[in-house]
Amino acid sequence: MKDALFMFPKASLLANVVDMLDAIDMADRDTKGDLYEYMLGKIASAGQNGQFRTPRHIICLMVEMMAPQPSDAICDPACGTCGFLVAATEYLRDHYGSEIFKNAKSCRRFNEETFHGYDFDSTMLRIGSMNMMLHGVENPDVRYKDSLEETHVGDSEAYSLILANPPFAGSLDYESTAKDLLQIVKTKKTELLFIALFLRLLKVGGRAAVIVPDGVLFGSSKARKYLRKMLVEEQKLDAVVSMPSVVFKPYAGVSTAILFFTKTNSGGTDHVWFYDMRADGQSLDDKRTNLLDSELLGPVPTRVLKPEEHDENNLPDVVLTRWKNLAGETDRKRTEQSFLVPKADIAANDYDL
Repeated sequence: MKDALFMFPKASLLANVVDMLDAIDMADRDTKGDLYEYMLGKIASAGQNGQFRTPRHIICLMVEMMAPQPSDAICDPACGTCGFLVAATEYLRDHYGSEIFKNAKSCRRFNEETFHGYDFDSTMLRIGSMNMMLHGVENPDVRYKDSLEETHVGDSEAYSLILANPPFAGSLDYESTAKDLLQIVKTKKTELLFIALFLRLLKVGGRAAVIVPDGVLFGSSKARKYLRKMLVEEQKLDAVVSMPSVVFKPYAGVSTAILFFTKTNSGGTDHVWFYDMRADGQSLDDKRTNLLDSELLGPVPTRVLKPEEHDENNLPDVVLTRWKNLAGETDRKRTEQSFLVPKADIAANDYDL
């Protein structure tokens, strides 16, 4: 780690640390990975380039909803510490472990061809690569790339699943933006350029789950409106999950949502599913303390939540109850927490989401 200082004030403290580490079973892959994730969680300040660590439970929610397959090529073009890719590796191991490791060919595919990440912060790349290796992926494709400035000749239509939380505070000038992205949407806003990038990188039939600021859903600028119309009319917009504005506290209090879409280049949006997430298992203040026992947090708790527990953690309701049973959502009123909206209604509302 560049410029890192590693000092112990006295020898006895170093001896204590060594003894404590010696007691941890390091043969267990999860121990090292969990330890590293814990350390990353303590990096509480935002990066110089506006990076925020996406909370682990939100990453897990998106991965559960996307349900990666062993055949997927998964990409995060703003990967940071590789949180999305790590969660995808764990999902694949848990659900398809025997299939992935049945022979040398499938094992090599998992280690070398499944996970792809880019970032333009070299420190983040080192942290992210280390994170992937400690979680048992031997040779992930994590590399330096300024996703919005370089053209994507080699990566165009290369991936079947994109999971990302792209930076969305900045704006680029037209000169430094990749020309193939400006052909999709002419804008300087990074959050819109990243959605154009995802459409460029996805294969036809590929799926994406991405975090966007609320302004993308209803902003009245020409570029925002055009992008929404394109997602609804030319691609397949699957779902919009709005999140509490405190999800990224203590870094930022920006209101965000998760967009789920499939690249078709031929339309296919019939209905769009909306979910209003009001609680994510943590307190809605800057402290973000857990409101439930650890086994009841996240999108897949160890048992079904009671109604009062659901009021503290909506994530299992999103994934297990609603998303996996969309047929049951058709009759729900728009005053409820989730509902389906026909494409015609969205078009009539001038593509305001």
